[in-house]
Amino acid sequence: MLLSPITKDMPPPLILDSATVERVTSFKLLCIHVSNDLKWAQHINAISSKAASRLYFLKQLRCSGASHEDLLCFYYTVLRSVLEYATPVWHSSLTCAQTEVLVLETLQRRAKKIINSDDRRSELPVSANCNTLRARRQVLTARFFTRNVLKSDSCLHYLLPEMRDHDITDKLRNAKTFELLPARTERFRKSFIPHCIANYQ
Repeated sequence: MLLSPITKDMPPPLILDSATVERVTSFKLLCIHVSNDLKWAQHINAISSKAASRLYFLKQLRCSGASHEDLLCFYYTVLRSVLEYATPVWHSSLTCAQTEVLVLETLQRRAKKIINSDDRRSELPVSANCNTLRARRQVLTARFFTRNVLKSDSCLHYLLPEMRDHDITDKLRNAKTFELLPARTERFRKSFIPHCIANYQ
């Protein structure tokens, strides 16, 4: 897979053991659908379809008389886990349209409606941790960055730029520890490390 838009000057086919390696425009790696244009529409469609199919089982549980707590447990462990898998990888690169009118939020609303139907509670309790998926993705991304990148002993810490001089930052109000990475493209600016440095340090 070539991580670039299609151009006229394409590289020659890759040949291994006299066999031509198939060139693809997308590839599923660890349940993440990576496209050659580094956009996430295909991944969003895939997890939406997977989660939507699981709504049927949520309905069956409700019809069989499962308790409100059991329905919530099923939603968190079987359905929402699909919608939030590997969130730090793709959350920051979603387009505004995908974020604001995302089908993922629709799936959560449908699940809430199923769980709270009939004579059940009118809405999920605040303690049920049912914030919007966008808000949860922000929290999960920030948590991953703090725990797995900012720590100096982390294997991902080397991805960060050099720390700013403390003699300078100590004199500034709301100074950031790391310089913002220069970004010539919007795609790079929205990728994980630049996004987190700009928002979560």
